[in-house]
Amino acid sequence: MYFRAFVMFLSKKIKHLIIISLLLLCNTFLSAQTSSFPYVFKNKKEGYNVYRIPAIVKTNSGKLLAFCEGRKNLFDGGNIDMVMKSSDDNGVTWSQLKVIWNDGENTCGNPSPVVDKLTGNIILLATLNNDKTFVLTSKDEGETWDTPRDITKEVKPENWKWYATGPVHAIQLQNTPYQNRIIVPCNHKVKGTGKHTSNIIYSDDKGISWKAGGTVADDKTDECTVAELSDGRLLLNMRNNDKSTPNRKISYSNDGGLSWSPVTFDSTLIEPVCQGVLLRYSLNPDILLFVNPHHKKQRKQLTLFISYDEGKTWKYTSIIHKGKSAYNDMVVLENGNVVCLFESGKVLPYSGIVFKTIPSSVIQKK
Repeated sequence: MYFRAFVMFLSKKIKHLIIISLLLLCNTFLSAQTSSFPYVFKNKKEGYNVYRIPAIVKTNSGKLLAFCEGRKNLFDGGNIDMVMKSSDDNGVTWSQLKVIWNDGENTCGNPSPVVDKLTGNIILLATLNNDKTFVLTSKDEGETWDTPRDITKEVKPENWKWYATGPVHAIQLQNTPYQNRIIVPCNHKVKGTGKHTSNIIYSDDKGISWKAGGTVADDKTDECTVAELSDGRLLLNMRNNDKSTPNRKISYSNDGGLSWSPVTFDSTLIEPVCQGVLLRYSLNPDILLFVNPHHKKQRKQLTLFISYDEGKTWKYTSIIHKGKSAYNDMVVLENGNVVCLFESGKVLPYSGIVFKTIPSSVIQKK
């Protein structure tokens, strides 16, 4: 009996040592990778071993705010903080790293920021341990942040478990009758089932109070991104966990995100099961952008697509990065150029978060 207990004790210790060794090896391997693009967040720099899950917005004054998760290792759980940098020159230079949410050994993740155009406030939705949902607000363009506020009871029904905001920028609607409504793309799992589903949450009072919006019917969806169409409808573009068809999934809403149409496949936008980004470039003329790793199996070949017909068809434009690439986000600059913030690396796409500027001449219809 004692011998068996001793063997079990040794077995646990060995497993623990193996896990630690793998983490150390992984961190060393990741830090050794390099990228041909300028880093905004680089592994093993400014206090964190790994940076993942980027999001970016432009303030009313034109300042860029870049958010991500600062991690001890590559794993999605554990001691993870929400960090931020800012740029006053369209990404040429960036500020020192700022930790805006640190909750000890907990996971502060899934950034989904938006700028309230009426007040100029930066509203950042995020989650704690993929369980609770919080709002962080800055009234001075990211210089200082209010204490994170728990809104879980407002947006998460009792029968939902694992929960994530974004991770990607949220949006504020421009058309009536839902003008100024803030829409945050989310996803969740349902207790007692294997269902993983995309949904949205929203606020009609500048981020003060929040409500759960509609959930799509297809349970093989999760991380999603949303854009407003010129006629006021919403387009939800979703990561697809149905591996029999390597295409993104889409759905539409006619009521400001309260309900969603049956889910269909996008015939052009393929994916390797990874996050992607929709961005409204302009309403007049109607230009939508989409970026993801355009590959059926691997996270690589980050590609820009443009639509001039509300997302019905997509024009292949250019490869942003041929090599390894994964999660990303985009923002339109004052001069019409677009900044794409994305994960990149040589062997794995996780050596840090870099950016590339896409000139307006590539985007605007000839």
